This record gives sequence, structure tokens and C-alpha cells, in this order.
Amino acid sequence: MRVWVFVAAALDLKRERRSVPKLQHGNASHAPLKNKMGDAVFLKIKTDRPVLKTPYQIKGVLMKQFPKSEIVPMLNGSYRKKYLYPRIQVKILNGEIIILGVKEGVGPLLKIKDSLNELNFGDITFNVENCADEIGTQLFRLSSSLIEYNFISGWVALNQNTRKQYFSKDESGKLDFLNTLIGENIVFISKELGFDLTSNIFTKITLQSLDPIKTEQKNWGLFEGKFFTNVNLPNYIGVGNGITRGFGALFKSEALENDIENENSSEELNQESLKSKPLIEKNNFSSTLIEIDINRVSKPKISKKRKTRRKKSFSRKPIKSEKNNFSKSKKKSEEPINYNSHEYHQKQHSIT
Repeated sequence: MRVWVFVAAALDLKRERRSVPKLQHGNASHAPLKNKMGDAVFLKIKTDRPVLKTPYQIKGVLMKQFPKSEIVPMLNGSYRKKYLYPRIQVKILNGEIIILGVKEGVGPLLKIKDSLNELNFGDITFNVENCADEIGTQLFRLSSSLIEYNFISGWVALNQNTRKQYFSKDESGKLDFLNTLIGENIVFISKELGFDLTSNIFTKITLQSLDPIKTEQKNWGLFEGKFFTNVNLPNYIGVGNGITRGFGALFKSEALENDIENENSSEELNQESLKSKPLIEKNNFSSTLIEIDINRVSKPKISKKRKTRRKKSFSRKPIKSEKNNFSKSKKKSEEPINYNSHEYHQKQHSIT
């Protein structure tokens, strides 16, 4: 998986300062949400050599080494019907392992931290030289100004349902479409984790290209770039599709200037969004600053499929020919893979 690092030139910084409010990072004050339980933690694991494995293989090793740990059902997909958003996320960046725990995943992750001495993949064993943790507080709170986030692994914004809509639009429409997607995704994650935003949020996206980079998965595409929002998110959290594969990881840029919280912050951002204009040029596609209506994103619910009763039939079933069996199996193999299923997760957790 490729990792992209974005370096802003002086000209780009001047342009950004004209088009968006002052950026903020880290230590600035935040407006509280209704739910104050917003903790997250990430472990940054440094080994004696670069790790060239997949996130699924890392999960497989953790489940093998800690079979009785509370973290196991959060890794193997057992909680897919309980949590729509993964509580434990594994990333591999520049040969280092990053494990993020959010909400219910924080405790189980911290419990195994001190026991992470090695990672045995069978064909190779990595010795853990350092396992640093960083606990985030005051997360998913609203800031009085925009915070800049870089995609440090490609953002899989589009899926089978959104691709047709996206490619039917012009460049300006594509920017607005992606900008709305990232904003609504943030609201969705916030609500799924139990944080009810008290007011609308603002987003602005800047991409290197509007043509998604092809991935191994059909109908998926990666985008490189960054975005701005007034929501304080934890570093390394994943957005979009393919989170369990390490895609869509975020990291905050350094603060350009601290900002002081004030009562009119939302109104100031709203006024700024009215003045904002898109910028479309080579390798720089920057959207307008838009306001995301949090009420348009419904609170996530896990759907429960009803089992339909089959009526008993006493009619004699016809004998299936080999030709029919072949065509049926072929049709089944052509069906799209459900990457969110528990069965798919179990298949992916091979550690060799």
C-alpha cells in the first residue's frame, strides 16, 4: 500500500489562507458535545525491521497471541453486527504498525500493550523494540476554526452505489460530491460512536486529482489529498471504505496558529462558506467550504433481517442437470464480495 506525504508550497499556503479560516490543530479549545466520552488511543509499534505484512495478517497474529483477550472479537469481525464502525483499526505506515482503538476498543487495546514483545508470523518473527501509546481526549468536539487533515493512506471514497453519481458530474460537481461525502462520513462516525453533534459541521476538501486511482478491489478508487473540518478527530482514524484494510487513515497537520473559542464561531464559519470559491487547476482541486446538515445523516442502525417462512411444498423437485449446477455456481462466483461479512474477515486472517 502506498503512503503519500503532502508538502504544501508557500504559494499554496497563501491561497489556503485566503480561501479558508485560520487553521487549528491540537491544543486549541473546543465546544463540547452532549457526550463527553470521546477517548481514543493508538499504539505505534516499532520492530527490529520494517513490517511488510497486511493489516489482516497483523490481526491474525494478535488473535493467535492473545486468544482470550477482549480484543479478539473486535479483530475477527464477530462484532460486525454490534458495531457498524470498527473499534480497532490496524495500519502499516512506512514499515511501522499503528493500532488505533476508539470508544469500546480503548480498554482492550491498552490491556495487551505491555505484553507486545514480539510478533510471530510463523515464517518470520519481529521483535518489538518500542510500543508507544498516545491517548486522545476531547475528541469529536467542535472547534471554532478549521483543522487540516491529510490522507496518509488513500481515501476510498467511492463504492458501487456512488461511482455512477460521481462520474456523471463535471469537475465542480465532483468536488462538491466528495466534499459532502467526507462531511457526512464524519457525522456518521460521530453518531455511531455515540456523540451527538450540537450544531452543523463545515468541510472543505483539496485533492491532487479527481480521477480515482485503481485498487485491487473492483469498483474501488483512491484519492490523494487533504481536507479541513471543524471537528476534532483522532490521528490515524479511518474514513471511507476499506478501513479494515488500512485505507482512509488521517493525520492532523501542524497548527498554523492557535484559535480562541467564541460564541459566534459557527456563524463566522457560515459567513466564510458563503464567500468561499472552488479552485480548479492542475494537481490542485479545492472545493468550496460547505456546511453539512447533521440532521440529514440519520443515526446509524443495524438492520435485522426477518426470516421468512417457507411454505411446505409436496411437489416433486426436478433433478438438476450438471449444466444447471455449473451455471448456478458460475453465477454465484460472479456476485460481488461482501467485505464487511464475518466470513470474509475469517478468510483474510491468515498470518503467513
